Amino acid sequence: MEKIALVTGASRGIGRAIATELSRRGWAVAIGYRVRRDKAEELARQLTDRGCRAMICQADVSRREQVEAMVHRVEQTLGPISLLVNNAGIAGQCLFQELTDARWHEFFAVNVDGAFYTSRAVLPSMLHEHEGCIVNVSSIWGQRGASCEVAYSATKAALIGLTRSLAAELAPSHIRVNCVAPGVIRTDMLDELPRELLPQLAEQTPMGRLGTPEDIAAAVAFFCRSGGRFHHRPGAYLRRRVHPLTTVKNSFGIFRQKACSLLRA
Repeated sequence: MEKIALVTGASRGIGRAIATELSRRGWAVAIGYRVRRDKAEELARQLTDRGCRAMICQADVSRREQVEAMVHRVEQTLGPISLLVNNAGIAGQCLFQELTDARWHEFFAVNVDGAFYTSRAVLPSMLHEHEGCIVNVSSIWGQRGASCEVAYSATKAALIGLTRSLAAELAPSHIRVNCVAPGVIRTDMLDELPRELLPQLAEQTPMGRLGTPEDIAAAVAFFCRSGGRFHHRPGAYLRRRVHPLTTVKNSFGIFRQKACSLLRA
């Protein structure tokens, strides 16, 4: 029986790679996006051309009513959602004392409230079916912290806490909740960093290169596979296959401070 997946923030970067990998594995995919409709439509065409069912769905995940409407559209079009990937998020660098109230609340509204609203919206059908899978995309900074990214790191730590608690609550209902925590991945989120820092960041990873969205997509797909029904390891690190999920050394904080200084200048 065909399974239905909703991936938020799927028009670009990690989310796009996850949606592509899931479709390759036979999932019908709802491509969540907020602004880049053109990119979402492009991906949907690519997936349908390969014989996969796909649709696009617009929503600002920080708005409860938009999330609920998105989930309703997906279920009406594709069917009950059996997999949710909470990937939508924002990032940014600034010194802590320059972090405004508005920016702080924006980070939590998108990165944490978004996962809360979307998870809550998909749960009724999962509970009815007595099965399902939720994967939250956190960050290594949610465990290690990062200089000049206090708000971002705090939200990603909150996602890990949400994952652990929800996993324990939903396990009796055969609903799995897991989390991946990527390291430094080649997406447009790196555009704010000075280019000369990237080779130094690569040197600090165990395999000497930056991660790719496809690396993370493989980790997410691992948790979604039917044979992974006993996996409840939020924040799990698949070092065997996905090196970017391992910890970048603490010296990266020095590079962050340099980056913040350059951004401030």
